Amino acid sequence: MKWDWNAVSDFMPYFWDGLKVTLQILLLGSLISFVLGLAWALLMRTPTRWVRWPVGVVTEFVRDTPLLVQLFFLFYVLPEWGLTFSALTTGVFAIGLHYSTYTMQVYRAGIEAVPVGQWEAATALNLPLRRTWTAVILPQAIRRVIPALGNYVIAMLKDTPILMVITVLELMGRARLFSQEHYQFTEPITVIGVAFVLISYPASLLIRALERRLVR
Repeated sequence: MKWDWNAVSDFMPYFWDGLKVTLQILLLGSLISFVLGLAWALLMRTPTRWVRWPVGVVTEFVRDTPLLVQLFFLFYVLPEWGLTFSALTTGVFAIGLHYSTYTMQVYRAGIEAVPVGQWEAATALNLPLRRTWTAVILPQAIRRVIPALGNYVIAMLKDTPILMVITVLELMGRARLFSQEHYQFTEPITVIGVAFVLISYPASLLIRALERRLVR
């Protein structure tokens, strides 16, 4: 099969539009997963069982069901209950919610890795609980888990093509649209495959360098 550079040139406007959407999904989805994951982790440490139990059930359910099923539920089932959102909003929330259950475990590991002496020192200084968390525990915990969170950002990037099933025109969606309109499949699929490598591999190298720096 002959490579058609004209097809690549014709595909580039589709590519840039798809890349903008993909990066938007990645940025907002990562933000949701980081914030919500931290909230889950903190709620799981509350002494109240009636808080821990529902949070544990919800996060376990989300973590143990496929992202694809969650997308279909949010996009096709919720409208039957009167809750309708755009495809992009649904996709961003779904990917952020799904990965928040994984970042929750990362935060929990980071919090548990903080030496007991730090808690004892905060108690000895009579620091309020909020001050203990914000000034002593969380800064140390988050510093430890930044590399692991970065790995989940890469995983989210590679999962963005799934949003195509609910009509989000990210990179894969744009490639499919171009292929249907021009009957060219090899060039657009290859271009987006290379694009994912060019984004993911340097990001993984950056995460490794950051991990080496933080563990010093």
